[in-house]
Amino acid sequence: MTTTFDHTVIAARDRTGSARFYRDLFELAEAPSWGPFTNVLLDDGVLLRFAEPPVQIQMQHYAFLADDELFDRAYVRLVDGGVEHRVDPQLTRPGETNTEHSLKMITRPYL
Repeated sequence: MTTTFDHTVIAARDRTGSARFYRDLFELAEAPSWGPFTNVLLDDGVLLRFAEPPVQIQMQHYAFLADDELFDRAYVRLVDGGVEHRVDPQLTRPGETNTEHSLKMITRPYL
């Protein structure tokens, strides 16, 4: 048997709104949700499970691989939606892509 990634839980203040943001940004279909989770299914079958924990949420880093065309469409949605974005983890280069902070979109895998 091979090893693959199945799912992760993403802490959110608004699980429904956060799941919608990811679905809209990456043009994903709705997935069945249950219990305390609102789910998003990526194209490769990985499940993102959004939950609202009763604790302070710490920053996490999630990187998504997109083809050039989806990247361009997603970037337009970020800009049009007024979503703040930066290129560096020190937050000193506003308005650039390839963010190292929180959500990353790349068009080429690292390896």
